[in-house]
Amino acid sequence: MSKPVHSFTAKVPEWSPYVTPVDFAGATPEQLSAMKITPSNKGVSSYVLTLAHDPESLEIRSPLFNLIMYGKDGLSPAERELGAIAASVVNRCIYCTAVHASRFLGHTKRTDLIETIFADELQASLPPREQAVFDFAARLSTTPVAATPADVRSLKEVGLDELEQVDLILSAAIFGWANRLMHTLGEPLAEDA
Repeated sequence: MSKPVHSFTAKVPEWSPYVTPVDFAGATPEQLSAMKITPSNKGVSSYVLTLAHDPESLEIRSPLFNLIMYGKDGLSPAERELGAIAASVVNRCIYCTAVHASRFLGHTKRTDLIETIFADELQASLPPREQAVFDFAARLSTTPVAATPADVRSLKEVGLDELEQVDLILSAAIFGWANRLMHTLGEPLAEDA
Protein backbone atom coordinates (compact mmCIF):
# COMPACT_ATOMS: atom_id res chain seq x y z
CA MET A 1 0.00 0.00 0.00
CA SER A 2 1.27 3.46 -0.87
CA LYS A 3 2.02 5.92 1.90
CA PRO A 4 1.64 9.71 1.86
CA VAL A 5 4.68 11.68 0.68
CA HIS A 6 5.91 14.17 3.31
CA SER A 7 9.05 15.71 1.81
CA PHE A 8 9.55 17.92 -1.20
CA THR A 9 10.62 16.32 -4.45
CA ALA A 10 10.67 17.19 -8.15
CA LYS A 11 9.36 13.73 -8.96
CA VAL A 12 5.61 14.11 -9.26
CA PRO A 13 3.85 11.65 -6.95
CA GLU A 14 0.47 10.09 -7.58
CA TRP A 15 -2.35 12.21 -6.18
CA SER A 16 -5.03 10.16 -4.47
CA PRO A 17 -8.41 11.85 -3.92
CA TYR A 18 -10.42 11.32 -0.75
CA VAL A 19 -13.68 11.53 -2.72
CA THR A 20 -14.46 9.41 -5.73
CA PRO A 21 -13.64 11.34 -8.92
CA VAL A 22 -16.25 11.72 -11.61
CA ASP A 23 -16.29 8.71 -13.91
CA PHE A 24 -15.38 10.18 -17.30
CA ALA A 25 -17.52 7.64 -19.15
CA GLY A 26 -20.55 8.53 -17.02
CA ALA A 27 -19.97 12.30 -16.81
CA THR A 28 -22.85 14.68 -17.45
CA PRO A 29 -22.72 17.00 -20.49
CA GLU A 30 -21.92 19.89 -18.11
CA GLN A 31 -19.03 17.96 -16.55
CA LEU A 32 -17.67 16.96 -19.96
CA SER A 33 -17.83 20.55 -21.15
CA ALA A 34 -16.01 21.78 -18.03
CA MET A 35 -13.27 19.16 -18.48
CA LYS A 36 -12.53 20.20 -22.09
CA ILE A 37 -10.27 23.01 -20.90
CA THR A 38 -7.66 21.18 -18.88
CA PRO A 39 -4.52 22.93 -17.60
CA SER A 40 -2.26 20.76 -19.73
CA ASN A 41 -2.41 18.60 -22.80
CA LYS A 42 -1.74 15.43 -20.81
CA GLY A 43 -5.34 14.33 -20.43
CA VAL A 44 -7.80 14.63 -17.61
CA SER A 45 -6.17 14.07 -14.23
CA SER A 46 -7.82 12.57 -11.16
CA TYR A 47 -7.69 16.09 -9.68
CA VAL A 48 -9.70 17.54 -12.58
CA LEU A 49 -12.08 14.58 -12.39
CA THR A 50 -12.54 15.37 -8.70
CA LEU A 51 -13.12 19.07 -9.39
CA ALA A 52 -15.66 18.07 -12.06
CA HIS A 53 -18.17 17.38 -9.29
CA ASP A 54 -18.68 21.17 -9.50
CA PRO A 55 -18.61 21.75 -13.27
CA GLU A 56 -19.60 25.40 -13.02
CA SER A 57 -16.53 26.22 -10.90
CA LEU A 58 -14.24 24.01 -12.99
CA GLU A 59 -15.36 25.72 -16.18
CA ILE A 60 -14.11 29.02 -14.73
CA ARG A 61 -11.06 27.63 -12.92
CA SER A 62 -9.29 25.98 -15.85
CA PRO A 63 -9.21 28.95 -18.27
CA LEU A 64 -8.15 31.23 -15.40
CA PHE A 65 -5.38 28.83 -14.39
CA ASN A 66 -4.22 28.56 -18.02
CA LEU A 67 -4.10 32.34 -18.48
CA ILE A 68 -2.15 32.83 -15.25
CA MET A 69 0.37 30.04 -15.70
CA TYR A 70 0.72 29.91 -19.49
CA GLY A 71 0.25 33.57 -20.48
CA LYS A 72 2.40 34.76 -23.37
CA ASP A 73 3.33 38.20 -22.00
CA GLY A 74 4.82 39.35 -18.73
CA LEU A 75 6.64 37.05 -16.35
CA SER A 76 8.63 34.19 -17.85
CA PRO A 77 7.15 30.69 -17.59
CA ALA A 78 9.99 29.64 -15.26
CA GLU A 79 9.37 32.56 -12.90
CA ARG A 80 5.62 31.82 -12.84
CA GLU A 81 6.57 28.29 -11.79
CA LEU A 82 8.95 29.68 -9.15
CA GLY A 83 6.07 31.73 -7.71
CA ALA A 84 3.93 28.58 -7.62
CA ILE A 85 6.76 26.68 -5.91
CA ALA A 86 7.13 29.37 -3.23
CA ALA A 87 3.39 29.33 -2.48
CA SER A 88 3.37 25.54 -2.41
CA VAL A 89 6.36 25.39 -0.04
CA VAL A 90 4.63 27.85 2.33
CA ASN A 91 1.46 25.76 2.21
CA ARG A 92 3.36 22.44 2.47
CA CYS A 93 1.68 21.15 -0.69
CA ILE A 94 4.00 18.32 -1.69
CA TYR A 95 2.11 17.53 -4.89
CA CYS A 96 1.98 21.09 -6.28
CA THR A 97 5.60 21.71 -5.30
CA ALA A 98 6.63 18.60 -7.24
CA VAL A 99 4.58 19.47 -10.33
CA HIS A 100 5.87 23.02 -10.52
CA ALA A 101 9.46 22.15 -9.61
CA SER A 102 9.35 19.65 -12.47
CA ARG A 103 8.02 22.32 -14.83
CA PHE A 104 10.60 24.85 -13.60
CA LEU A 105 13.34 22.31 -14.31
CA GLY A 106 11.88 21.74 -17.77
CA HIS A 107 12.25 25.46 -18.49
CA THR A 108 15.62 26.05 -16.84
CA LYS A 109 17.46 22.79 -15.99
CA ARG A 110 18.42 24.61 -12.72
CA THR A 111 18.56 21.57 -10.44
CA ASP A 112 20.86 23.53 -8.09
CA LEU A 113 18.16 26.09 -7.43
CA ILE A 114 15.45 23.49 -6.79
CA GLU A 115 17.77 21.46 -4.54
CA THR A 116 18.50 24.62 -2.52
CA ILE A 117 14.79 25.35 -2.11
CA PHE A 118 14.05 21.77 -1.05
CA ALA A 119 16.93 21.77 1.44
CA ASP A 120 16.44 25.24 2.93
CA GLU A 121 12.80 25.98 2.08
CA LEU A 122 11.95 29.60 2.99
CA GLN A 123 15.55 30.28 4.05
CA ALA A 124 16.89 29.34 0.60
CA SER A 125 19.66 31.60 -0.68
CA LEU A 126 19.13 32.14 -4.40
CA PRO A 127 20.51 34.46 -7.10
CA PRO A 128 19.09 38.02 -6.71
CA ARG A 129 16.25 37.89 -9.25
CA GLU A 130 15.09 34.42 -8.23
CA GLN A 131 15.43 35.40 -4.56
CA ALA A 132 13.19 38.44 -5.03
CA VAL A 133 10.58 36.38 -6.92
CA PHE A 134 10.66 33.52 -4.40
CA ASP A 135 10.59 35.75 -1.32
CA PHE A 136 7.75 37.91 -2.60
CA ALA A 137 5.59 34.90 -3.52
CA ALA A 138 6.37 33.26 -0.16
CA ARG A 139 5.46 36.38 1.83
CA LEU A 140 2.28 36.88 -0.18
CA SER A 141 1.40 33.23 0.48
CA THR A 142 2.07 33.46 4.21
CA THR A 143 -0.37 36.36 4.52
CA PRO A 144 -0.88 39.10 1.94
CA VAL A 145 0.13 41.90 4.30
CA ALA A 146 3.51 40.18 4.78
CA ALA A 147 4.40 41.36 1.25
CA THR A 148 5.44 44.96 1.79
CA PRO A 149 6.27 47.96 -0.41
CA ALA A 150 9.93 47.09 0.23
CA ASP A 151 9.31 43.70 -1.39
CA VAL A 152 7.80 45.41 -4.42
CA ARG A 153 10.87 47.67 -4.61
CA SER A 154 13.04 44.53 -4.53
CA LEU A 155 11.13 43.18 -7.53
CA LYS A 156 11.67 46.47 -9.39
CA GLU A 157 15.38 46.48 -8.47
CA VAL A 158 15.88 43.06 -10.08
CA GLY A 159 14.09 44.21 -13.24
CA LEU A 160 10.47 43.07 -12.92
CA ASP A 161 8.12 45.49 -14.62
CA GLU A 162 4.53 46.03 -13.47
CA LEU A 163 3.04 43.31 -15.70
CA GLU A 164 5.62 40.80 -14.42
CA GLN A 165 4.79 41.80 -10.84
CA VAL A 166 1.06 41.26 -11.46
CA ASP A 167 1.81 37.87 -13.04
CA LEU A 168 3.82 36.89 -9.96
CA ILE A 169 0.99 37.95 -7.65
CA LEU A 170 -1.48 35.92 -9.72
CA SER A 171 0.80 32.87 -9.77
CA ALA A 172 1.25 32.89 -6.00
CA ALA A 173 -2.41 33.67 -5.36
CA ILE A 174 -3.85 30.89 -7.51
CA PHE A 175 -1.58 28.43 -5.75
CA GLY A 176 -2.70 29.61 -2.32
CA TRP A 177 -6.13 28.48 -3.50
CA ALA A 178 -5.01 25.37 -5.41
CA ASN A 179 -2.85 24.11 -2.53
CA ARG A 180 -5.76 24.27 -0.14
CA LEU A 181 -7.96 22.36 -2.59
CA MET A 182 -5.28 19.69 -3.01
CA HIS A 183 -4.93 19.30 0.77
CA THR A 184 -8.63 18.97 1.44
CA LEU A 185 -9.53 16.81 -1.58
CA GLY A 186 -6.68 14.26 -1.46
CA GLU A 187 -3.02 13.51 -0.78
CA PRO A 188 0.16 12.69 -2.67
CA LEU A 189 1.28 9.07 -2.44
CA ALA A 190 4.73 7.54 -2.77
CA GLU A 191 5.19 4.76 -5.31
CA ASP A 192 5.03 1.27 -3.87
CA ALA A 193 8.49 -0.10 -3.17
